Amino acid sequence: MYLDIIGFIAAILTTSAFVPQVYKIWKMKSGKDVSLVMYLVMLTGVCMWGVYGILIKSPPIIVANIVTALLLLLVIYLKSKYK
Repeated sequence: MYLDIIGFIAAILTTSAFVPQVYKIWKMKSGKDVSLVMYLVMLTGVCMWGVYGILIKSPPIIVANIVTALLLLLVIYLKSKYK
């Protein structure tokens, strides 16, 4: 139980780190300073972590990586929209 609480706190902190980038791209209507390669590599890693979380049945890892993947996909979409 305590391990999952620690995991969820870590998940909230690391996942929320992408929110300011999403907000900035959306507000500025520009993704020119965002590295597409970095976000694609990060998305690949997050998907792998998600699979790992499923395999070991860890709710914090699964939830965190699904939410992070969605945020990363949003950054990638906004970057392509606001070139």
